[in-house]
Amino acid sequence: MNIARLVHPGFWFNKTPLQDALTLAKRGVGGFCVYGGTRQEVAAFTAAVREVSPLTHLLISADYEDGLGRWLPDAPLLPSNMALGAAEDEKLAFEKGLLTARQARSLGVDWVFAPVLDLANNSLNPIVNTRSFGQDPAPVARLGRAFLDGLHQGGALGSIKHFPGHGDTQTDSHLALPVLHRTQAQLAAREILPFKTLLPYTDSVMLGHLLVPEMDEKFPASFSPKIAYELLRKQLKFTGCVLTDALLMKAIGDEKQAAWHALQSGVNILLVAQYPNELIDFLEEKSVPADVLARSEEIQNALCAKVRAAGPRPTQENAFAPNDFCTRAARKAVTQRGKISPLTAGQTVHILEIGNDGTTDVSPLLNTLKKENIRVEPFTDKADYLLVLCARRYQAFAGKIALEEKDTARLHRALQTAQTSVCVLLASPWALPKNTSAQTTLFTFSPAPEFQQTAAEILLGKRTAQGKLPVTL
Repeated sequence: MNIARLVHPGFWFNKTPLQDALTLAKRGVGGFCVYGGTRQEVAAFTAAVREVSPLTHLLISADYEDGLGRWLPDAPLLPSNMALGAAEDEKLAFEKGLLTARQARSLGVDWVFAPVLDLANNSLNPIVNTRSFGQDPAPVARLGRAFLDGLHQGGALGSIKHFPGHGDTQTDSHLALPVLHRTQAQLAAREILPFKTLLPYTDSVMLGHLLVPEMDEKFPASFSPKIAYELLRKQLKFTGCVLTDALLMKAIGDEKQAAWHALQSGVNILLVAQYPNELIDFLEEKSVPADVLARSEEIQNALCAKVRAAGPRPTQENAFAPNDFCTRAARKAVTQRGKISPLTAGQTVHILEIGNDGTTDVSPLLNTLKKENIRVEPFTDKADYLLVLCARRYQAFAGKIALEEKDTARLHRALQTAQTSVCVLLASPWALPKNTSAQTTLFTFSPAPEFQQTAAEILLGKRTAQGKLPVTL
């Protein structure tokens, strides 16, 4: 096998030159992981690199954890995993996987790096948060299995991640190396349970960039012989595809050495190196053992065979046809804490937005209120009815998820003036400081329009919240 096939580079639309990707495709890389783009751009890219690749099939992957809308502006944002955890509905998790698979495949994407099986058991974790189904291993496993079944029904490959469990850390591995202080017995009792349950059904396992010093003081899990080989391969008997998390992440140091150690630990695919050509050159000079190459070739051929067996790709028109999935999910997921006095026509609501990084449009919620003749005004210095909209959510390379001090100060000042106060958390359920004195909190777990509209309907008394918090606040 060509050594280049071990490497699956990333491609960022409006950043990575297409010619660079075409050169890598001609060199024989095993696939690409795509980031961003529009539906048209993704479809054109997948066709272009496959046209020049010497491989029978080039695997294209993406982190479409919450559907394609998390990356594509012209695709729908699907419910977060935590929203599905609040809904406690495996049928919805299956449907999310099915929709994701069909939409991804219509653009030429075969492989969805999901579901996330990390537990949401640390409120300060800046990168897991709503990507998790919740804090308890059993429902995480059930919902993860349902999502994976949906992916398979839709013809896409899946990948459970981030083994052995990234939840109870406080560091973004895009920036530094998280440390998880767990013995193997402790991991087995909680973090590993969802992974162990899904190992017989998954197409691949993505290793986490995290250090578990009680098991391996030297190497992160992504290239630890004790975790990637001894634990995953030998003890848990997983024989399928194992891949690293993105090698360009700052947690692992030198990506060439990390890749070399990963291959020695039983990893089959090296994902998203910062310098893929240099990595391939390095591996060629190191002379990767023939058995490592043969095993990777066997595993990648098997994945390609699964993709081909899925049959023709759906058309974009069919894959992206309108549906009511997000509305149904929102009505089961939105969760309430505290009592709500329904808004009435003509009432004035003062709005305070906090924690918005500029990517969340709150107009779906506000417009739903306005249609019922609710007067919506920005908060200035006092309010009879204060509505706080908090859009704080995880974001790679941000390093933290807590509110900025200025937002916390604004929030406390506003709450002191309000006769009635309601906070709507559009993403992270832990976004508010613990001493926040809001009378009522609504948790949507997702900023998707349908979740905002459902929250507004609850405020208007048209609907009651059905969800249950899948985490401890």
